[in-house]
Amino acid sequence: MMSKKWNFMFMLIAIFALAGCASNGTKGGASSAPANSPAASSAPSTAKPAGGATVLDEIKSRGKVVVGVKFDTKLFGLKNPTGGEVEGFDIDIAKALAKEILGDEKKIELKEVTSKTRIPMLDNKEIDMIVATMTITEERKKQVEFSDVYFKAGQSLLVKKGSPIKSVADVKKGTKVLAVKGATSVANIKAKSPDATILEFDNYQDAFSALKAGQGDTLTTDNAILYGMMEQDKNFEVVGEPFTDEPYGIAIKKGETTLQAAVNDALKKLESSGQYTKIYEKWIGKAPTK
Repeated sequence: MMSKKWNFMFMLIAIFALAGCASNGTKGGASSAPANSPAASSAPSTAKPAGGATVLDEIKSRGKVVVGVKFDTKLFGLKNPTGGEVEGFDIDIAKALAKEILGDEKKIELKEVTSKTRIPMLDNKEIDMIVATMTITEERKKQVEFSDVYFKAGQSLLVKKGSPIKSVADVKKGTKVLAVKGATSVANIKAKSPDATILEFDNYQDAFSALKAGQGDTLTTDNAILYGMMEQDKNFEVVGEPFTDEPYGIAIKKGETTLQAAVNDALKKLESSGQYTKIYEKWIGKAPTK
């Protein structure tokens, strides 16, 4: 009796073991490979299925484009304290793009960005594109897609009239230079004047207020932005020749090449129609000849 009993128990164990193997197999069941195994990592991602909606599709579906712009940069994007409207070169370019893409410049929502927040906001899909004095660099190309160049600037210095600083050659040890976080101007001035003291601020208006309060000797960024500050306060002037090339591009989320192509097509149309020149002359002055 004992022999038959043990034989029966061994048969039951064998049956359960076979059932367990079948449930873990690849035929008709889920893979048992760990999430971080090579087999698991080679599986295609389902985060954005092939044929899924692009950002351009989403823009057309919602009927408006959401654009990140500066609110603190005179001539390019500055919030009017009286009426609350944001005005400037970048704003008019953004509206013109909305008209080309959606047929109406009013089909746009403007969201404030700074040099520090603009790429994170783009990555988080809080905005569809950035039109905010953004210099095209090789490092940034790893993070975003850029349009063709739509504005050419160069880094310069803003000082109080009568300052001994006449060019970047005068920025030496002991000189306090004011700049904005996240802008390419910080790395540029460190490369040109490694012994200077750099004080960084969250936005251009804070940096300019610090310069006016005597907290620094000079403020550095793109000359086009500095000209706007000079217009705000005639006690300050831009000095020296630009010491960098700063080509501005419109930034789009990485991989969204459909929207990138649409923006480039729109920019070409603005140029061929003469609309770009009108916007440039309205805010900057006589458009450069090519």
